[in-house]
Amino acid sequence: MDHVREPSPVNPLPPGVIALVLIIMGIEAAFSLGARGIVGGPEAIGWRLDAVQSYAFSAEIFAWMWETGQWPAEHLIRFVSYPFVHVAFTQTLFVCVFVLAMGKMVGELFGDAAMVLIFVMSGIGGALGYALLTQSPLPLVGGFPAVYGLIGAFTYILWRQLSLVGAQQSRAFTLIAFLMGIQLLFGLLFGGTLDWVADLCGFATGFGLSFFLAPGGWARIRNRIRRE
Repeated sequence: MDHVREPSPVNPLPPGVIALVLIIMGIEAAFSLGARGIVGGPEAIGWRLDAVQSYAFSAEIFAWMWETGQWPAEHLIRFVSYPFVHVAFTQTLFVCVFVLAMGKMVGELFGDAAMVLIFVMSGIGGALGYALLTQSPLPLVGGFPAVYGLIGAFTYILWRQLSLVGAQQSRAFTLIAFLMGIQLLFGLLFGGTLDWVADLCGFATGFGLSFFLAPGGWARIRNRIRRE
């Protein structure tokens, strides 16, 4: 007698999402355990600070590279390394929650490689926006600009779905408007930095890339160019 396998009640996470979370949490675990003296010895207490100094993105360093025309690898790596270094466990936790939620939805529709590419490129886009629009002396650190890129891709998904049913597409931007409103409120109440510029640029990068990376994206773009 044949047995029909019932679908699993748990929808597995895409491998890319798991990999990103494991990398982010692995780095945070090393910082946290080192700060408590559990691993690494006395030198491990300063691991987090050393990582921020070596791998955080700096608008000032970018300005120096632009002005001098020198692009050393040790500074270029900051474009892709800063989203994996966080200043506190709570920041890491929130980033991982967003990666699990948004990465899962984007990865299932776009594919693992496209999801990871959006994460990485949105981090780069956020860093460039932070450098060009703020010239802030404060380092940019943490995965929120890359996460906002995933939110941008998710917004694209909603935007496309709403267009297919003839609904108002502006509704797709409700989430980003809410998140930006929360950041503005916290900034007014408690003071804040200009990190929100990087977050917004990360969102725009993720949304823009989705036109190319979404299934059938290149075909739609080619058809539109031919019609014009």
